[in-house]
Amino acid sequence: MAIPTNIKTLLSGEVVEWARIEFKQTWDAATSLKMICAFANDLDNWGGGYIVIGVEEKDGRPVYPLKGVPSEKLDSYQKNIFSKCKLIRPAYTPIIGVETYQNKQFIVIWCPGGDNRPYSSPKTMAKDNKEHIHYIRKASNTVEPSDDEEKDLFTLANRVPFDDRVNHQADISDLNITLIQNYLKEVKSSLYEKSQNGDFIEVCHDMNIISNLPEYVKPKNVGLMFFSMEPDKFFPYTQIDVVQFPDGLGGNDIIENTFKGPIHQQLRAALQFIKNMIITEKVIKHPDRAEADRFFNYPFAAIEEALSNAVYHRAYDIREPIEVRVERDRIEIVSFPGPDRSVTQEGLKHYRVSNRRYRNRRIGDFLKELHLTEGRNTGFKKILDALEANGSPKPEFETDENHSYFISRLFIHEGFLVDENKRSQKGAKKEPKKGADHKQEILTLLEKNPSMTQVQLMEALGLSRKQVQTLIKELQEKHLLVREGSNRKGRWIVQKVV
Repeated sequence: MAIPTNIKTLLSGEVVEWARIEFKQTWDAATSLKMICAFANDLDNWGGGYIVIGVEEKDGRPVYPLKGVPSEKLDSYQKNIFSKCKLIRPAYTPIIGVETYQNKQFIVIWCPGGDNRPYSSPKTMAKDNKEHIHYIRKASNTVEPSDDEEKDLFTLANRVPFDDRVNHQADISDLNITLIQNYLKEVKSSLYEKSQNGDFIEVCHDMNIISNLPEYVKPKNVGLMFFSMEPDKFFPYTQIDVVQFPDGLGGNDIIENTFKGPIHQQLRAALQFIKNMIITEKVIKHPDRAEADRFFNYPFAAIEEALSNAVYHRAYDIREPIEVRVERDRIEIVSFPGPDRSVTQEGLKHYRVSNRRYRNRRIGDFLKELHLTEGRNTGFKKILDALEANGSPKPEFETDENHSYFISRLFIHEGFLVDENKRSQKGAKKEPKKGADHKQEILTLLEKNPSMTQVQLMEALGLSRKQVQTLIKELQEKHLLVREGSNRKGRWIVQKVV
């Protein structure tokens, strides 16, 4: 059975955190079974973990050159793993795959958080042992839980994370094979080949995006969020709204763009829109030196991280969109609800956050594989570093006492406040381009090629269909552009140039 990632990714530690990976030169049931049990319990909702057999480790990192598993031991190791996993209570079977890398073979044991927590495994492999322990992970260690931790584990037994629950209103046909294949190809999973020729249900099962019961095959919520064409059909308001206030919050002019679809696609589309339409670079030349000062109104890396975190940590059972509010001097990213109770208001003020438990463990795994979000508790640092490198003011992070919402607030670079009275939208530099310059470009393009379609104009100018339609309408109202013939076979006539 194949795993949903690849061994090169695991060995790098860049996508899956080191604390979620164990490297073993050989299969040792006494220690490895406890690890499998701990990953299955997934006390902090990290998303379980991986055990890679055939890799020597030092301080939790792989030692090179890699040794691999001898071919003659592959079969016996796998049989022993399946046999020993039967000792876990209640029944739990990890996903086991054989991966080839650098001409050597490795056994990868994927241990996702289980549906029937808490799990226990034997304290020893002795035949007379009757003691079972609910092992858990603490950082990169497998340990016996304290009394309080064991209570937490039993409490979690009744709370399967929302993204990992089976959706009884959906059907397997709601999962789109093309979206699944595109994802597997992008993350270089060995499941990609199987998805082209193998059984669709089996591929979904290997990815852990459907229920485990063969007689009742239903998608899990995380599968619908990433691999359904219309996830908002199952999770209303699963969308990102980018709302611009050119005249300030009290002004009459509001520009709203909504991004829907699979959550990783809507995230990428919203980020691309912000990059194209909101972010502006300013260049200040100096007479006394050759080097100019360059800075952005907002560094893209900071917005990317803040918005990705909102997609990762929002609650998908709450009918509220993620809202990106673009004002004259700031951008606010609002999501619901707020962070885990372990995150305090005082900690947010000082950018000190150590989130103990994650709301969407499965969503996080998929986003990390796509390099759309970072590892545990690294988001604030990335935002702060990007702002500092750009010379921007420090951000603000806000929630209330009830943790009912979360706001990431990024302030515009001071260099863009100089022209405050002249600015209208998105920093003074981009509005002319968005208005008169784009109209001029449309007229020039249509004069050269009167049969150009709106789609071709969108591609040529990097604009949305709605933006192209608005600009064309304005040109027609000013009698600068006339349509002759039908929409399909007609042509454009440019009356005069602005």
